[in-house]
Amino acid sequence: MTALTQKFRFARLAAGAATALALSACASIPGANVPAGAPITPEEAKIGQEAHPQFIQQFGGQETGPAAAYVEMIGKDISVRSGLAGARDSFTVTTLDSSVNNAFAVPGGYVYITRQLVGLMNNEAELAGVLGHEVGHVAARHSARRQQTAQRNQLLGILGQVASAVLLGDSALGRLGQQVAGQAPQLATLSYSRSQEIEADQLGITYLSQAGYDPRAMATVLASLAAQNSLDSQLQGRGNATLPEWASTHPDPAERVNDALSFAAGKPGTTTNRDRFLSRIDGLAYGDKPEQGMIEGNTFIHPDFRLSFSAPNGFYMVNSPRAVSINGDRGQGQFTTDSYNGNLETYVRAQFAKLGNQQQQVTPQVIERTTVNGLPASYGVARVNNGQQQIDVTVFAYDFGGGRAYHFLTITQAGQTGIFNPMFQSVRRISDAEAARIVPRIIDVVVAGSGDSVATLSRRMAYDSAQEARFRVLNGLSSTDQVRAGQSYKIVVRGR
Repeated sequence: MTALTQKFRFARLAAGAATALALSACASIPGANVPAGAPITPEEAKIGQEAHPQFIQQFGGQETGPAAAYVEMIGKDISVRSGLAGARDSFTVTTLDSSVNNAFAVPGGYVYITRQLVGLMNNEAELAGVLGHEVGHVAARHSARRQQTAQRNQLLGILGQVASAVLLGDSALGRLGQQVAGQAPQLATLSYSRSQEIEADQLGITYLSQAGYDPRAMATVLASLAAQNSLDSQLQGRGNATLPEWASTHPDPAERVNDALSFAAGKPGTTTNRDRFLSRIDGLAYGDKPEQGMIEGNTFIHPDFRLSFSAPNGFYMVNSPRAVSINGDRGQGQFTTDSYNGNLETYVRAQFAKLGNQQQQVTPQVIERTTVNGLPASYGVARVNNGQQQIDVTVFAYDFGGGRAYHFLTITQAGQTGIFNPMFQSVRRISDAEAARIVPRIIDVVVAGSGDSVATLSRRMAYDSAQEARFRVLNGLSSTDQVRAGQSYKIVVRGR
């Protein structure tokens, strides 16, 4: 399998699917009847062990190096506070090479956090708090209890199955406008109930306090996540996405922060280890990596595979190891790849076939051939009824030669497919010179000098827009906070 196929292919067993399939294989759900806080059972350990390699494969691979080793150390230290196991080595703590802010855990003591979320944090206590929150989900057996009440609604990681649910009106998996790419961690974690999330917050805060950390760190990291997601919404032109991507099912993130602060009040613990944390994440990759493809403004460009396309005005993109999703109020789409035998018509029909089920097939009336920027291309449109309205599904595929094909799958209201035409026509090969100019971003920890200000440090951020807003969110600063001479701050710079 090529690296590109590994990057863009749909998750056959993504996070939610891996856990759901493992759990539902048994007549009874392992852990569902285990008391909260009880030691990890052999059955739970087996679930985590079997799912672990699939998580790493499907979520960008495992981040390695000093920063990842540091995260693992902190994660194991906080995990033993749960009482699930007496030894630190009973827990597996993995940093995933993903540019999405997320963290999650599965039964058996397996805890995951993305490098992007680590980079958003500002001290060790915040890191311990997020990892403790996820351990709290495991300790309280939230995954098993959720699965027990929804055993027939398995979480699915394959785009075809998710899109089919959208098209055919399966309320268990979504609706038109749901993001269906790059969100497998959300499928694994964001379906927790409000009470389960609050309980995990409180358990995480308890672990923080027991370890001597400032228990208020849970609230500050939640505030940073809310601020980051709000900034992303503004930058992407979407005004209705105000929830943090990590661990939030609530309509009001401010309420979540206040709940955490209230629960932390009066609990012992003052350690934050800010300087140690910042020194350990100095140089950590931030945002997309070239080998994963990069989103620059409204353009996705993959230097290793010499391709590029641009999203239409009013749409934003999310990159993931499996696909690039294109999201907007008027439709959604994905860009990915699949196995290819050299026949584009067969390729297009195969993508439609994956969307159907026993009740309804999704079939285009005709497959058209065309050329886009010198690339052979084929496309088809199918109209289906999702129970409430007519929806058009489009598959637009491109032959890049060498046995490689890529395609968009888009969903719009009937008759609105044309909104994606500029995107379909933007796919092109990029030159070697263009590819060479793509440089990744990294976190650079700097010490503010006596003449520095938010403005001077912000100007060093490797972005063309919103430099000050990005700097403030990255460093957990409010709109009025100022930098202090002699204190360390994060900036994002270009680096090889």
